[in-house]
Amino acid sequence: MWHMHDGGHFWGMHWVWWILWILILIWICFTPWSPQSKPKDSAVDILRDKDAKGEISKEEFEERKKVLFN
Repeated sequence: MWHMHDGGHFWGMHWVWWILWILILIWICFTPWSPQSKPKDSAVDILRDKDAKGEISKEEFEERKKVLFN
């Protein structure tokens, strides 16, 4: 009686599964979903930060905000 492990088909599929698992692990390791990659701040957020730090005046803040929303 012929068994699958006696033939070459088993070992061929065995290597396919190993390659598949290795590719999946590589893909998981190099996917940029890590917590360090946060979304970029919007222009309004940057403007608010500059206002909070005192880098721009209140008038300049209002002028730039109008430009952003027009």
